[in-house]
Amino acid sequence: MVVEDEQSLADVVATYLEREGFEVTICGDGLQAVTLARQIDPDVIVLDLGLPGLDGVEVCRQVRTHSDAYIVMLTARTEEVDTLIGLSVGSDDYMTKPFSPRELTARIQAMMRRPRTGPAAGAPAEVPAGESLREFGDLAIDVQGREVTVAGTPVALTRTEFDILATLARDPGVVFSRPQLITAVWGPNWVGDDHLVDVHIGHLRRKLGDEASRGRYVRTVRGVGYRMGIGQ
Repeated sequence: MVVEDEQSLADVVATYLEREGFEVTICGDGLQAVTLARQIDPDVIVLDLGLPGLDGVEVCRQVRTHSDAYIVMLTARTEEVDTLIGLSVGSDDYMTKPFSPRELTARIQAMMRRPRTGPAAGAPAEVPAGESLREFGDLAIDVQGREVTVAGTPVALTRTEFDILATLARDPGVVFSRPQLITAVWGPNWVGDDHLVDVHIGHLRRKLGDEASRGRYVRTVRGVGYRMGIGQ
């Protein structure tokens, strides 16, 4: 689903995606986008930040209550705060206008290649069925079932947040750099700012009730990257 009120841009994006075999629905209004997302249950949503009716941030927030579609946020503003706000409500990636529709299409294709039950591209080998559950103190991660609980309470993560956590959990003794996590979660052909990882790690910690200073579940290794904590 392409949610963009600039019709000419929406048409160009749709054309590129249709050439690659995607079925595309175009929508130019935020309120309509929320309704359509529930009706058609898209795999990917290309979502403009500045929309009539509801802005892209609010659309993303509402869609996330019922959908785990990949969301790519488009913004005409370059201030970092816009990017962070967009990601904080569950978008998986962002692009700043003007952008290359070819690059957008490539990023979406990379997203769609990400496995939903096995390891992400470049990640460690898949966890055997009998070892699917990983526990770190009160944190329990069912890698194959894609479920996370803290002290028995389910935690709702986006696909990207889960993929990052699962990548760290599959090899908890390894420190992953940003580029390694990008390769593992977004794929080797992803192009963009690898500080995107930091934003998702921040939201992941918030949802798990973790703190960067403690690193019970996700630890920062300064100058290197991230690794799993031991739950204490």
